[in-house]
Amino acid sequence: MRATIPSTFNFRIHYEETGAVWRLSNLFLQQIPFHEENIIFLCIGTDRSTGDALGPLTGSHLAELKTFPFSVIGTLDEPLHALNLEETLELIHLQNPNAFIVAIDACLGKGTSIGQLLFQREPLYPGQAVGKKLPPVGDVSIKGIVNIAGFMEHAVLQSTRLHLPFNMSKILARALQLAYSRHHSKQIYNCHNDTHD
Repeated sequence: MRATIPSTFNFRIHYEETGAVWRLSNLFLQQIPFHEENIIFLCIGTDRSTGDALGPLTGSHLAELKTFPFSVIGTLDEPLHALNLEETLELIHLQNPNAFIVAIDACLGKGTSIGQLLFQREPLYPGQAVGKKLPPVGDVSIKGIVNIAGFMEHAVLQSTRLHLPFNMSKILARALQLAYSRHHSKQIYNCHNDTHD
């Protein structure tokens, strides 16, 4: 049984900030248990809405990485969205109740926050921006602020330029891959040193 992570930790960084990939990888190394094989990345969203495509774009990038060994659910080819999310969660809880879940989704926020990636040690609530009531998802969550909240959110997501979530997803996938690679390299180094003791 996994220890509960206190939900008092928030981290945010703009995807264009210098060193964003490295800083995010540091964070992920500390907050995601890469030593466990039982990690599932749930990349939520749909390719039918440009603003809501951050999740499936990230999922597609991760799924294409042959060196990223974890389960990824939610890609451009097979999106994880409002219509299949609850069913997917039920299946995971049934088949893999001890999985550590990293939830990734787009969200809306202040105009000054657009482009920021937000990490929280708590679940995210998908569909809030468009008034949908869906179950909370994730042991930890990563959200990307893709546009402004507060008015006609559904239309705002639909009219978001794809350029932004696409570039944010590339940074996010690179940071996750780097974090895992650094963890894996450290394991090999430690193992190599142990054999020479």
